[in-house]
Amino acid sequence: MTTIAFIGLGNMGGGMAANLAKAGHDVAAFDISEEALGAAKAKGCRTAASGAEAVKGAEAVVTMLPAGKHVRAVYTDDVFDHAEPGTLLLDCSTIDVDTARSVADQAAAKGFAMVDAPVSGGIAAAEGGTLTFMVGGTDEAFERARPILEAMGKAVIHAGDAGNGQAAKICNNMLLGATMIATCETFNLAEALGLDPQVFYDISSQASGQSWSMTSYCPVPGVGPETPADKDYAGGFQAPLMLKDLKLAMEAAEASDTRTPMGAKARALYEHFVGEGGERKDFSGIIEFLARHGGE
Repeated sequence: MTTIAFIGLGNMGGGMAANLAKAGHDVAAFDISEEALGAAKAKGCRTAASGAEAVKGAEAVVTMLPAGKHVRAVYTDDVFDHAEPGTLLLDCSTIDVDTARSVADQAAAKGFAMVDAPVSGGIAAAEGGTLTFMVGGTDEAFERARPILEAMGKAVIHAGDAGNGQAAKICNNMLLGATMIATCETFNLAEALGLDPQVFYDISSQASGQSWSMTSYCPVPGVGPETPADKDYAGGFQAPLMLKDLKLAMEAAEASDTRTPMGAKARALYEHFVGEGGERKDFSGIIEFLARHGGE
């Protein structure tokens, strides 16, 4: 059993903390939401009055926060000054690569081992303990982090040095965002040409056009396995989160002088989708936006 502080109990963090408790770890949980704290307590976690209180005496600290500014604040204000030197730090937030590397450098200077370990899989995977973790950090820190991450996921993959977990996450989600748009466009075109969507799915899912966006997360209701499309695009991975990741990818592309025209177009389309009523929709709901507006 490991004593773990868990800070950030939102849609993803709540399920992750619960799975750590279920695995037998002693979890001290904190969030600014009283409702989230109550849910964590009901699922076996201890609750703390602050992040600083949560990390006292912890052998490991896990954070799941909205953005880089929140990560910087929590580690500067709560973790570095209140956790014991040598404590293992795991940031599972999706943030920019520069912030991840900067915070990791600060952690190392203060005697902490740290990994950046963003996740793929969505809310259902967080609750089911089937997330995929992309981990940046030293070999030693990764090996220390692996048992904790395995209690929350199905795959834990070392991506390299600090920040490389974030790099893998934003590259993966840029690919996902672009392929989802292409999948939606092809279903709309197939329908316009008189193809039954199920027939098109049966063909393309067995042909060279096959992708995860089609076979595992089909954006058409009633086609393929059950997805948010079957629930009026509720749940799943909300479009604003996809937009956040695409913005991070474009910032990284600009900083590294890398041309990503498809990624840029995907960001622009998701920005329009979110701005025109898609803020509460799953990201696959962009199929309806594309049917109305095309690529304009």
